[in-house]
Amino acid sequence: MWIAGSFFVIGLRRLGRTSVEIPVIGLGTWEMGGSYAPDYSRDREVIEVIRYAVGCDVRLIDTAEMYGGGHTEELVGEAVREFREEVFIATKVWVSHLRYEDVFKALEGSLRRLGTDYVDLYQVHWPNPGVPLRETMKAMEKLALEGKIRFIGVCNFYVPELEEAMTYLSHFDIVSNQVLYNVRDRGVEEKILPYCRKNGITVMAYRPLAKGAILREPYRGKLEEIAVKYGKTVVQVALNWVLRHDHVVAIPKTSNPRHLDEILGAVGWRMSDKDYERISEMFRV
Repeated sequence: MWIAGSFFVIGLRRLGRTSVEIPVIGLGTWEMGGSYAPDYSRDREVIEVIRYAVGCDVRLIDTAEMYGGGHTEELVGEAVREFREEVFIATKVWVSHLRYEDVFKALEGSLRRLGTDYVDLYQVHWPNPGVPLRETMKAMEKLALEGKIRFIGVCNFYVPELEEAMTYLSHFDIVSNQVLYNVRDRGVEEKILPYCRKNGITVMAYRPLAKGAILREPYRGKLEEIAVKYGKTVVQVALNWVLRHDHVVAIPKTSNPRHLDEILGAVGWRMSDKDYERISEMFRV
């Protein structure tokens, strides 16, 4: 059983309109165990960093059936096997598996690789214009009704797609929309962020550190002065800026425990409103 309130180090945020709370920072796993095909060369390192993350209360682990050709899910499953009930696992169904029956088959594959009989959050990885959204969402809801998934989420959905998808659900809500969001990539701010706030949908920010681009010029230079002011690093300031929205959680990826420690220093403090706006202006397109 998922125990809300069991995290206290990095903080919690409510998942959608549910009573469940998830960590404000989760661990992304893209390219951990391979990109589009399996890579077994760093398996032990990946398992160890996932376990280290869980030990730091980063108990939201985000993965996908596509990552590493399925191998990433295997690594996540191995890493959390002894404490599965303490971890919130989010995974995704790929665009080529969005037909009604294919969704069921895809989840069975994910459950097998993860070594579990349920997934906490099952997400449509990308919308597929070639497959009716109704077909996909009806399959997702059936899985939720059967208890094989706890919550339904989507990724990379624009507002019209979110609106349409929600009309096909009768018993469950869409609790999350995973989107690209960082100081440099801010396309979601105009419509998606406010829509999700209004409709009780948690935004999960992937690449919240722009794949390390914020550590390179000119991005680093823009953030360094503010980082010094607060006694923080550029990474911590950039991530704190993303998390200023109370309906946003972030899922940075790292295979380095020291980097994870730095990431966790992004929470538990706030900048002034003036400095949040100053950063926004620095990166305004």
